[in-house]
Amino acid sequence: MELGAFSISLAVKDIKASKAFYEKLGFKVFVGDILQNWLIMKNGEHVIGLFQGMFERNTLTFNPGWDSNAQKLDTFTDVRELQKQMKAQAVELISEADESTTGPASFMVMDPDGNPILVDQHV
Repeated sequence: MELGAFSISLAVKDIKASKAFYEKLGFKVFVGDILQNWLIMKNGEHVIGLFQGMFERNTLTFNPGWDSNAQKLDTFTDVRELQKQMKAQAVELISEADESTTGPASFMVMDPDGNPILVDQHV
């Protein structure tokens, strides 16, 4: 199962403090808007998202259709197909993509330890 580009979405309390901290670790802003309380930062191929007031918990995030530079892949498994594969394996979904649509969509599952996993397709 190819889930796409991976990042961790961090639920931060103070986005400016978090940005400054991760910059000390070599991360640089890749995209985002600090005034909207979200930034995506990179250090080489490593990607983290900083989100203030958007998520309750840190979330593992996969983006089908994107590489680690948010560039569209020529071929990828659509989020709705990934969702069907999860359902076929009896993985409980917390939220679902509308399978009658195409294009951007997402679904979410929870691992056995309560860690949210977001599969979020932007293309």
